[in-house]
Amino acid sequence: MKRPCSSDGVANLIGYIIITGVLMVLLVMVMITANHALMERPAERFTYHSFVDIGNGMSVRVVDVYTIAPVNGSIISEIDIPEEVLGAGYTITVRRAGTDQEIEVRNERSQTVISLAGIGATRAVMGSTTGGGFTRIVYDSGGV
Repeated sequence: MKRPCSSDGVANLIGYIIITGVLMVLLVMVMITANHALMERPAERFTYHSFVDIGNGMSVRVVDVYTIAPVNGSIISEIDIPEEVLGAGYTITVRRAGTDQEIEVRNERSQTVISLAGIGATRAVMGSTTGGGFTRIVYDSGGV
């Protein structure tokens, strides 16, 4: 006795293949966007805010040193800054930008610029350092 031929099995198989294909495409799209949304963007934000904190700390310390600096003599201050931000080193540069002065904190992936408020027009500040350990800020009224 022969059974009548039914196409239900083939239809179910084609349905499963189509659903699986659509879900695989969605999975690939989610994996591509998830790396940027869950890994890269938070890392960029953390680096930016860390650089802002480091630059503001350096700015405050430089302004403090120049505020209490003696007319004749010198003063030395040390600031402890982090060695790395997200496993990468960075450099801090104090430079003149037009009439103002600014502190630039940068690494190979990110850069942040903070204004050196308070003494930009009256005193020239310059120098650079790399992250890590104690950094000295030296004021000498003789210009040495």
